[in-house]
Amino acid sequence: MLINIYNFGVELSYPLKIKNFSDILLNMNINSLLNFTVTDRFLRYVIIDTQSDPASDTVPSTEKQKDLGRLLVTELLKMGVTDAHLDEFGYVYATIPANVDKQVPVIGFCSHMDTAPDCSGTGVSPIVHKNYQGEDLILPDDPAQIIRLKDHADLKNQLGNDIITASGTTLLGADNKAGVAEIMDACYQLINHPEIKHGDIRILFTPDEEIGRGVDKADIKKLGAYAGYTMDGESAGNMENETFSADGAKLLINGLSSHPGFAKGKMESAIKIAGQIIAALPFELSPEGTTGKQGFVHPVSVEGHVETAAIEFIIRDFDDDKLAEHANVIRKIAGDVLKQFPSSTFELQVKPQYRNMKSVLDKHPQIVEYGMEAMKRAGLNAKLCSIRGGTDGSRLSFMGLPCPNIFAGEHAFHSKQEWVSVQDMQKAVETILHLCMIWEERS
Repeated sequence: MLINIYNFGVELSYPLKIKNFSDILLNMNINSLLNFTVTDRFLRYVIIDTQSDPASDTVPSTEKQKDLGRLLVTELLKMGVTDAHLDEFGYVYATIPANVDKQVPVIGFCSHMDTAPDCSGTGVSPIVHKNYQGEDLILPDDPAQIIRLKDHADLKNQLGNDIITASGTTLLGADNKAGVAEIMDACYQLINHPEIKHGDIRILFTPDEEIGRGVDKADIKKLGAYAGYTMDGESAGNMENETFSADGAKLLINGLSSHPGFAKGKMESAIKIAGQIIAALPFELSPEGTTGKQGFVHPVSVEGHVETAAIEFIIRDFDDDKLAEHANVIRKIAGDVLKQFPSSTFELQVKPQYRNMKSVLDKHPQIVEYGMEAMKRAGLNAKLCSIRGGTDGSRLSFMGLPCPNIFAGEHAFHSKQEWVSVQDMQKAVETILHLCMIWEERS
């Protein structure tokens, strides 16, 4: 049956069963029905410093990530989610039990609690800019940080909305505390609205996603879900079923040390060799020189002395086979440079990080299909995208939990100009609820 739903003043039309929660949506505004808590939660979560540390060998990499994990468990228990707990590795697990008798596939929702090492997450002071009208947002603690409409394309879709930023000296933490807050609000709505029919819903909050270790210790068996959805994307209405495939590489350079006063004709500085190798990397294979489906080779750190040096790279492409080609570019450049240094050697170590989840998701088309339908039911222009990055879902998909990525509304992530809108976060909550209903309806 074709029906019209009036949601935030927008008329929508799509096929929908008239039952339970969907019937209620016909008769009242979803804002007043749901009484969103996502904004209050988000503002509470971002002030907790959860920055991860790539130099740490502990799990999680920083103990402070557990501070947010403990708060989330406390809030879930207060909601009545009786099995919510934080494990020794900093993962939060919880279950919203089914409220129907029939068999419904178990679905899971996942977001990460850590923030990126790229920008400080200490002392975050969030600011809510009400009724945004296209003006420049000057961040008060550093007036040089200005969020301009011309620099942030999605701001044109936010006129009249409420924009949340940090104060100018830190990142905001919308990546991925927006996703955490959205899932938590969805849990609250499911518990307080039993008319929303659903199967078992599993919740997973992870540490260390920003340093590539987000699911290293995740217990997929304990999660026990058939399908998963990470809430860690950008613009409202976007869903990502394709990520980069990723390798990490380390180039070890062994030079020849000598006393600098007597070094002529002898010294071969590993530091200078490293500098020449980096300078020889092609621009067209760099992050700043690529876009769309183009892959890249990116040096992310250099450490060294005269005798030894090491360059850390990340290698990215949507095509798994091209990762080896990109590694060979590094290998060839190093070999060519070292022809000038006959006493020096190099070794390239390559380690897989994650793979493009599309190959897994293509085998389970209904998972993506239901996600797209849920966004449409929430009144959004649903768009299937590829992401020039990775999510926990990339690795979860290959661990047996097919897991596309749904928008969380985060923008300009890993920077002092990071922002999110209240209304986009609310739409993400609606999308989660519609997903729960769709899986129940189709079972």
